[in-house]
Amino acid sequence: MFLALVLSLAAPADWVPARWKWTEPATLELAAGTPINCLLLDWTSEESGKIAAFAAKANEKGIVSLAVLRPGGDTAKEARGVSLAKLNGVVLEGDFPDGTAGRVRDAIADSKSVVIELTSRGRMKLGVAKEGAPIIGTYQAVWPGIQIQEDGHTKAGPTGGTWIDTNSGFVRSVRSYGDATVWLGNLPPPGTAVTSERYLQVLADAAIVGARWILAMDDGFSARLHARDPKTLEAWMAIGQHLKYFEQHPEWRSFKPHGKLAIVQDTASGALLSGGILDMIAVKHTPVRPVPPQRLSRETLKGANLAVNLDSDALDARQKEILRDFTKAGNTVLTAPKGWKDKSSIGGDTVTLEKAELERIYEIFKEVSGLIGRNNLGARLFNVSTMLSNLTASDDGKQVLVHLVNYSGFPVENVSAHFLGDFKRARLFTPEGKERDLEVYKNEEGTGVDIDLVSVCASLRLE
Repeated sequence: MFLALVLSLAAPADWVPARWKWTEPATLELAAGTPINCLLLDWTSEESGKIAAFAAKANEKGIVSLAVLRPGGDTAKEARGVSLAKLNGVVLEGDFPDGTAGRVRDAIADSKSVVIELTSRGRMKLGVAKEGAPIIGTYQAVWPGIQIQEDGHTKAGPTGGTWIDTNSGFVRSVRSYGDATVWLGNLPPPGTAVTSERYLQVLADAAIVGARWILAMDDGFSARLHARDPKTLEAWMAIGQHLKYFEQHPEWRSFKPHGKLAIVQDTASGALLSGGILDMIAVKHTPVRPVPPQRLSRETLKGANLAVNLDSDALDARQKEILRDFTKAGNTVLTAPKGWKDKSSIGGDTVTLEKAELERIYEIFKEVSGLIGRNNLGARLFNVSTMLSNLTASDDGKQVLVHLVNYSGFPVENVSAHFLGDFKRARLFTPEGKERDLEVYKNEEGTGVDIDLVSVCASLRLE
C-alpha cells in the first residue's frame, strides 16, 4: 500500500517545498489550494511516531514528507529511523563529511526514497542532477530585498542608485552548469517580523531565475497561521497565489537566458557569490547569460556580441580559441587583467563579496557599463529602479519572456520595455490573474510594450 501511494506522488522536479513546523494532520488543510506538495519536517527520534502518522496522512493527500537531518548526530541511524517511519526521503541540511549522502542512501535501502543535500554554496554538486540526487540546493542564501538604513534611506550599491540584495545572480550561475532543480533554503532573518510582501518578493526572487525557495515563515507568522488568524490566513493565501502563478507555467523554467552579453566566469572567480558582476549587471536591467569556462563553446556564445572573460588565467587552448573566433566574427571580448582576483577570500562560508573583491569587480563592471552605454542588448526597461528582471527565450527563439520583481513594497506604474526584434504579440501575466494582451508598437530599437502597473511580480511574453 505504501509503495502504491509513493508512486502516485509528484516527481522530485515538481516538488514545491515548505518547512513545516507541525505534525498535526489538521495542519495539512493549510496546504490545500496551494501548490505546496513537499513538506520538510525536522526529524527527532522522540517524535518519530507522530512524524510517521503525519507523513502517512500527507501521502494520502499527495504530499511528500522529507525528514531534515543536520550534522552532529548518528546520521545513518537517523536515516534508518526515517525509513522505518516511511517518509519519502531525507534532506541533509548542512556540511556533512564526504560520503554521508551515499551512506544515508544505503541506510534507507529504498529505491523510492530521495536524498537531497542542502550544502554550503561551495559544496554544491553543479551540473546535471544525477540519479538519486534529483535536486541540488543550499542553505546559504541572502534574504532578498531593498535594505533600509537607519536614516530611512535605501541602501545604495556599488553601481549607484538603489541596491537590491538578491540570489538571482548566484542561481543563474548554478543553472548555467546544467539542467537542475535548485532549492534555496534561506530562513527569515532571526528576530525579525517579515511583512507579507517580503515573503512574496523572496519566492519571486528565486522563481524568476528558475529556482524554488523552500517556504519558511518566521516564528510569529507561524504561530498566527497555526491559530488561524484571519489576516495571517489572508497573507498565506497570497503566498499560495504567487506560488501557483509560477508553478502553473512550468515551461518558463525551460527558457534559456537571452541577450547579447555573456559573462565567462567560474566558481574560483566568484560565480557562486552574491553581489558580484552578474548582480551589478542585473540591477542595471541589462540581459546577461553566464557561461562557465568548461561549457564555453560557439553554441553557448551564439547570438552574443559582447563577452566578459573573468577567467583568462584558467582557460585552456580550446577555450581561448573559441574567444578568438568570437572576436574575429566582429564581436567584442573584455578580459579581466591577470592577477585581478584574490582567490584566498573566495569560497568556504563566504556568500557575498568582500570589500577587496567588490572593488576589483566594480572596476570591470565600469568597463562593461562603458561598452554597453545605452545600447540595447536584448531589452531595455524604464521606470524599474526598485525592480529586478530576467530575460529568457524559448529554445526556438520564437518566444521571449521577461520577468519583473518589484521590491519596493508598493505598486509601480508605467513600466516600459524596449526589445530587440520585430514582435507581433505581447501578453502580460500576473499572480492576480489579470492575464491580457498588450499593445505592441515599433520603435528604433525594435518593439516597445508598456505595462501600466506591477504589484510584486509580472511576466511579459512576446511572440
